[in-house]
Amino acid sequence: VLAKGGVSPPGQRLPERHVLFYGKVSSPRKTDEGGARNTVHIRQATMRDIDEIMRIYDTARQTMRASGNQAQWVNGYPKREMIEDDIARRVSYVMLGDDGKPHAVFMFSVEDDPTYALIEDGTWIDDEPYGVVHRIGSDGVIPGVLAKAVAFCSSIIGNLRIDTHADNVIMHHVLAKAGFKRCGTIYCQDGSPRVAYQLRVNAS
Repeated sequence: VLAKGGVSPPGQRLPERHVLFYGKVSSPRKTDEGGARNTVHIRQATMRDIDEIMRIYDTARQTMRASGNQAQWVNGYPKREMIEDDIARRVSYVMLGDDGKPHAVFMFSVEDDPTYALIEDGTWIDDEPYGVVHRIGSDGVIPGVLAKAVAFCSSIIGNLRIDTHADNVIMHHVLAKAGFKRCGTIYCQDGSPRVAYQLRVNAS
């Protein structure tokens, strides 16, 4: 089940992509003997979340290293200043667990990503408007974080793009499981390559 709503700050009319989205995602699998569903809420991050967000990213980096991914998210990436900018632009989202605290975070925006203008060793599925997902991280408390983030984002736009490092075996697996198609290679602003994926939801 997925629900979303929009609220703009009083007296300020924001572009559609800056609307405060708030979603609830429920897993179809029962998680306890009483039949309770694993439910999480997704909302835009605020500056009050910044310490928890950085904690989540620290845990995500540790998970990467433990799985053999030594080259991604190095030198403190993503840095606090970058996340503060995401929050200021209202493109940072947190996923709340049953305890009401953030346990996952991602950046989502419906806009052209300049690093996606050039793709090698393949092509994008199409050139239609898309939402981009970046900097998705989890502390491991909530299961199926990517699937829940995709469900939320695809309720806003059914065309999603994302990229990941070649060494991020876990992400490649969950992207394929979520239905993303591997499209080719793109390059970050620093010139490092990433594997590009795209998902069309309910595409004919």
